[in-house]
Amino acid sequence: MTELPSARGAEVGRRIGVGLMYGLWRPRVLGAWRVPASGPVIFAVNHAHNIDGPMVMGVAPRPTHFLIKKEAFIGPLDPFLLGIGQVKVDRDTTDRTAITHALGVLAAGGVLGIFPEGTRGEGDFASLRAGLAYFAVRSGAPIVPVAVLGSTDKPGRLIKALPPLRSRVDVVFGEPFEAGDGSGRRTRKALDEATGRIQKQLATHLENARRLTGR
Repeated sequence: MTELPSARGAEVGRRIGVGLMYGLWRPRVLGAWRVPASGPVIFAVNHAHNIDGPMVMGVAPRPTHFLIKKEAFIGPLDPFLLGIGQVKVDRDTTDRTAITHALGVLAAGGVLGIFPEGTRGEGDFASLRAGLAYFAVRSGAPIVPVAVLGSTDKPGRLIKALPPLRSRVDVVFGEPFEAGDGSGRRTRKALDEATGRIQKQLATHLENARRLTGR
């Protein structure tokens, strides 16, 4: 049995995130009260910019274990990300270790963060990979949609790859919802149907978040 991602490490990561995100930018957090205070939860986060994950880690009310592509675990970042409870995943194969770790986080009542689009894009939830549905149906954990808005509005003056320092980034947490149909089925058809339900919910949340924030 491989050692599960550290819950204590994720809390350390959250504290680091709080300092960095609030120190460098001006996050506006809406709907954090919707996140269940305990028990397994999956954050489904849109992904338009590299800071989206750290931003959610820093502003979320609970420590988060993100599924992160293995390419990010380079040099000193490898022990650091593992130390703060993040989950390394190989996107080119069925990564059994990552699946075990992710399900272990949920079984222990933790928060798993997923970018359901699989890679950085428009951040509009237009194309979902099946992993989110699998974890949600298999674990029974509710999904909380999370919209990060403003991270790609314009490049920073000092560091082009980052949003301008002290600019506002909105993070909007949505209502938790169940991905499955209540039957507990994990067939390909059931997962496809769950993915369809998830996509509809996430798109609606993003639309509402944009309306709410004016972005």
